[in-house]
Formats: sequence, structure tokens, C-alpha cells
Amino acid sequence: MRGWVAMSHWAGLLCAVAKVSLLLLLVSAVFFRSSLSERVPEFALTKIEESDTEDGSGKEPMAGDGADPEDLEVFYPTRQWQAVRPGQAVPAGSHVRLNLQTGEREARLPDSESGKSDTKEEKRRKRLNKMDIGTNSFTSQELKKALAKMKESEKAERMAHEEEVRKKFRPIEQLKEEFEKLNVKMETDYEIMDKLISKFNSSASTLDEKVAALYDLEYYVHQVDNAKDFLSMGGLRLVIEGLNSTEAVLKEHAAFVLGAALSSNPKVQIEAIEGGALQKLLVIVATEQPQAVKKKALFALSSLLRHFPYAQQQFLKLGGLQVLRGLFRQPGTSALCVRAVTLLYDLFVEKMLLEDSQHGDQAEEKVQQYRRVQLMPAVLEQDWCVAVPGLLALPEHDAREKVLKAVAVLMEFCRERFRGDTALSATLGLLRSEYEELAAAERRDGDGDGYFQELLGSVNSILRELG
Repeated sequence: MRGWVAMSHWAGLLCAVAKVSLLLLLVSAVFFRSSLSERVPEFALTKIEESDTEDGSGKEPMAGDGADPEDLEVFYPTRQWQAVRPGQAVPAGSHVRLNLQTGEREARLPDSESGKSDTKEEKRRKRLNKMDIGTNSFTSQELKKALAKMKESEKAERMAHEEEVRKKFRPIEQLKEEFEKLNVKMETDYEIMDKLISKFNSSASTLDEKVAALYDLEYYVHQVDNAKDFLSMGGLRLVIEGLNSTEAVLKEHAAFVLGAALSSNPKVQIEAIEGGALQKLLVIVATEQPQAVKKKALFALSSLLRHFPYAQQQFLKLGGLQVLRGLFRQPGTSALCVRAVTLLYDLFVEKMLLEDSQHGDQAEEKVQQYRRVQLMPAVLEQDWCVAVPGLLALPEHDAREKVLKAVAVLMEFCRERFRGDTALSATLGLLRSEYEELAAAERRDGDGDGYFQELLGSVNSILRELG
């Protein structure tokens, strides 16, 4: 009897323990499911908003319940649990759970950890709220169209900017082509002079073409190296022959090119004197020629004689000084006479400067060469002391300046002749009165050392020498 009672007691106890265990298991299952729903956000229904997103099959993913994703209503979660209606798209990152009491899905925003800033989805939601865009205002298709219009607008602006840049700047390809063309057309001075010499020497060239070739050559042969190349190409010989031309305009331009090539170029000067240039130039000055031709011949003659004592000796031997003196006897040649006087002045000063300089071996040799040039005796013999002062009556101040300088240089040898020249004394008196007035006007204008003051000083200096 006791054994049966004990067994009944233990059976009841086991039954009670089983009921309690079953209840605990059921409660644990409920709490576990709720916790799982809260802690695993990836179970939430997420609508991907990117318009171009596709799955591996190339089709857009379908939302739940077979709804068209373009017509889905967006669910905007808050901090509180809210019911999610069928057809609503839940943003990614939201917490979703199944309410066991109502059977509805609920969602809310995830909790911010330790006061961290809002999630990207919440920031997006706040921006949309600030823009005051209703949840049902735009469909996904409308947003696509708006985005396409924005892209078209940006493309139009970019194309307009590119067009504006094209108008202001040329493309690099065009610039390269132009540079290539320039490189193809670029020629050295040597090549240009060679073409000009060929044109001048060609029997097929017209008179105007030959004159144009000489005109361009004069520009190039001013440079010493170009003048040497001009000599080596045979151009010097051709222009010397051109001095014999029957065409006055060719003779004029040939003398002009010759004078440019001779300037301060000893090598070309030597070749010119050996090529007979001196004789041809003196013939032009001595014979009846247009004044323009004689001016260019005097220019070439001056370039040949300066700093070249051997040519100066030949000039005197050939009667060059008598040729220049003959210009004073011809009417309407005052400008040529001034050029001749200027040439004599330069030759005198050139010789005096060399004699006064310190002598080295080379300088001494050159001094000896200049001493063989008996220029002053020839000047006195041909009565230049009378001819030169007469040019002071010219009205041009520039011509007077050159003549005053020549008179000052000749003073040492022509003083007695100058003193006996009453016309010279009268002319100097008139010049002094004129330049005193002009110099006073300069001083009133604040120019104490002006041009006319300098001329007045030259006149007064000559008058003191003659007094």
C-alpha cells in the first residue's frame, strides 16, 4: 500500500514539471522569434531605388505581391513601430518584425548607437520632407524622365561651352598644320639672296622684277655675314656690272646695294676695289646722270673709301677729288655738294683720330698707310677753302651743321683764306644773329643745351678763330 502511494506521488510531481517545462519552452520560442525579427534587418523588404538596377537575368527585380515597382508607395519609418501596408516598399536598413498578436508586419528606424549621427536613409527622408515632396507625387518613371532631362540639359551646356572654346581657340591639329607650313616655307638669308641674285641676273626678268630684286637685296647685305655670302655667290660682281646699265633706275639701285654691302666690311671693300667699282662710281658722279643716281653713287663711294686708306690713295690717283669739286660748278647740285663735303670731313677726322690714338703694331702700320694719303695738299690745291664756306648760305640747318664742321676742320690750313673771305664773315654774322634768337627760344622752353644752342656755339667758335 505504501509503495503505491509513493509511486502516485512521484507521478504527479513529474506531470507538474512537464507542464512547467512546456510553458517555458513556448514562452522562449515567442521571445526568440521576436528577438530574431528585431536583430536581423536583412529580412526586411527592401525596394532598391536605383533606376538602372537589374538582376542577373537582365530584368528589374519584382516587389512583393506582384506589384509594379513604378507604382509602389514608399514606407517612411520612424522611431516607433508602424504597420506596413501591403504594397509599401520598406527602405533598406529598417528594422522589420511580425506582430504575433495582429499578424501584421511592422517596421521602424534602427536605434542610433551612442548618440551617433542619423543614418543615410533618415537623412534622405529629412531632405525629402524639407523639399515637401508628397509620397504619391512622383512615380519612378517620372523620376527617370526628370533625370534624363537633367542629363540632356547638362549635355547641352557642355556642348555650348565646347563650341565657345572652339570659337576662341584653334585646335592643336590646325596649329600643327600651320607650323608645318611655316617650316616648309622658311628660308635662310642665303637662300633668299640666291633667289634674288638669280632673278636680277635672269634675262627673262622684267625691269621691274630686277629693280625689286635689288631693292630686297639691299636689305639683306647690310649685315656683314650676308654681305660676305653675297660676295661668294657672285652678287657683288653683278651689281658692279649693273653700274654700267643703260637704265638709270637699275644703275641707281645697283649703287645702293653696293654701298650697303661695302659699309664697314673690309673683305667686300677689297673685292670691290679690285673689281673696278671705284672707276665706275667716279664715272657716274662725273657724267650727266639723274640726281638720284648720283646720290646713290656718292653713298657707295663713301662706303668704299671710309676706313680703307688704299682705296683713298686710288681715289686721289684717279682724280676723284677733282670729280667731287666739279659738283660745285653744276647748277642744282647743292645737296650733292654737301654730301661731298661730308665725305671729306669724315676722311679728315678718321685720319686725325688714328694719328692721335695710342699706336700698336697694327695701328702703326695703318698710320703709315694713312700718311701716304695726301688728301690735304690736294684739297688746298683745288681751292676747297673757297668752295666749302659758300654752302653756309643754304637754308637747311642740317646742311649748315655739316658745313660748319668741315670749316672747323679746315681752319688750320685755310685760316688766311677764310679771313680774306668777306662773304664768309657776313654769312657767319647773319648765322650768329639767327641762332641767338633760336637758342633764346629754346632756353625759354627749358632746353638750355638744344640743337640751335649747339649751332650757335659752332658759329661763335669759328668767329673767334678768325678774330
